[in-house]
Amino acid sequence: MGKVSFPTFFALWAEEQRWDVPDIHWRAVHWLENRERLAVLRCFRGFGKSTLLAVYNAWRYYDDPTYRILHQGDQDKTAHKTSRDTKAVLARHPLTRDTFANGMRGEASFWWAPGSVDERNPSMQAAGITSNITSSRCDEAQNDDVEVPKNITNPENREKMRYRLGEQVHCMVPGARQLFIGTPHTHDSLYDEMEAMGADCLTIRMFAREHRIKKATKREYALPFVPEFVLSGIGKGARALKPGKDYTMRGRTLVLASATGALIDCYSGSSWPERFTLEEMESRRQRTRTINEWDSQYQLHSKPTHDVRLNPDRMVPYEVEPVWKTANGQAVMLLGGVRIVAASCRWDPSSGKLKSNVSAVAVVLQDESGRRYLHRIVRLTGDVAEFDADGKTIIGGQVHQLVDLVESLRLPRVTIETNGIGKFSPAILKGALKQRKLICGVAEDISTTKKNKRILEAMEPLLTSEDQLWAHVSVLDGPLPAQMRDWNPAVQEQPDDYLDAAAGAVSETPERIMRVVAPADGIPTGTPADSWRPSSGVHEIELETGFID
Repeated sequence: MGKVSFPTFFALWAEEQRWDVPDIHWRAVHWLENRERLAVLRCFRGFGKSTLLAVYNAWRYYDDPTYRILHQGDQDKTAHKTSRDTKAVLARHPLTRDTFANGMRGEASFWWAPGSVDERNPSMQAAGITSNITSSRCDEAQNDDVEVPKNITNPENREKMRYRLGEQVHCMVPGARQLFIGTPHTHDSLYDEMEAMGADCLTIRMFAREHRIKKATKREYALPFVPEFVLSGIGKGARALKPGKDYTMRGRTLVLASATGALIDCYSGSSWPERFTLEEMESRRQRTRTINEWDSQYQLHSKPTHDVRLNPDRMVPYEVEPVWKTANGQAVMLLGGVRIVAASCRWDPSSGKLKSNVSAVAVVLQDESGRRYLHRIVRLTGDVAEFDADGKTIIGGQVHQLVDLVESLRLPRVTIETNGIGKFSPAILKGALKQRKLICGVAEDISTTKKNKRILEAMEPLLTSEDQLWAHVSVLDGPLPAQMRDWNPAVQEQPDDYLDAAAGAVSETPERIMRVVAPADGIPTGTPADSWRPSSGVHEIELETGFID
């Protein structure tokens, strides 16, 4: 008798287990058999992916007893569960029990199937993603839910996980398969990265169609489809809205019984309606802490599972550069169609500071209405200053880069956080400005407020107000948005160099009135960088005598 396909193998096991197999499982079964070498299966929580994977692994050994699988999970014990499950399927499946029931050698971490020809490398090695697998060899590397909250808390942890995955590649023999299976837990998900590399991807969400009303302040909303589930809120206050009681449908228009201002999600096309009923989804919704967690675990959107206090998506993007014009004898800075009346620049040097390697500069502009424009977030590199052979002329380094920024944007002042090496930087910067003949104030600031509190107080009010914080496209394309999404006010040590500089620049209250005063010889000592800012000017007024009743 010839070897059977995986769908046939799975059908026999499902019959043995008396499973009522949903369509989504058949879809995954066919995909697993025919997928490309690099593949990603994203499926919602409760899908049963590890159970499915154990049957797939058993089929691989049935089809080829010499097959070698390296199975990795987020930790050893979760990887061992799938390993034991695979052995159980082999011991009880109608097509394998006679051969495999008594012939498997080894424990959950390492075991050999009957027919294995490699004594050095087991049929299955099961280990956590951070375990040492350097000397292993495999025909297939599996990553079952290696992206979990503890592995992706910050960029450092995510980089560590990717390093381990790099080691995994070197264990794969030429032509080996690599499979990633799980749900996303962060905005820069590993699964998105694999997809961008050309991986064969199958994504099975809980609901095929979704529409979100962020704040239901009206009673009627036009929807792109007729919903089967309507869920309101998240956490303990969440509930499933009942048709005929909480809402009615007029065609594709949702008519609410009352405008509560709550978040409302509308869904249709349930992947497994027999198992995940409206009552079940209401219960799960009530026990889910954040809407990001819900979106990532059930709809497979790449989001961090924690609440994003500083959501970069709330910043308004723009791509224009400032221009300077003269009106009524006064220089004016324009950003698109608005007049800029103030600017702040914050430099947070990194050298000499523990757990920091980014020397960040942030520039914020402000218009007449008080809106802020986060115009630049720049990383300064190299030594603080590089000097010519004379030992005096500054020809490079961080201060040289900063002076270039000051000159290009005509900045009136730079504030330096004087912690660490920052205490020596003001004098060097002043020398560089004088060398370039630029008039720009240099202020020093010693931060005493707790950093997380300082960041939150500066950024959150603007982000939660409509159109109050804008960001240049160069900022949005840089590292700041990722730091904002990752940032957690409850965590003390986390990457926040760019965010800290941005918060410092945002919170500064620049002086808006300044008059350039020439020395006794009548010749200014440099170019007034802030001559574009409005001043009170000189006016003549006439007073009438009399009394006011």
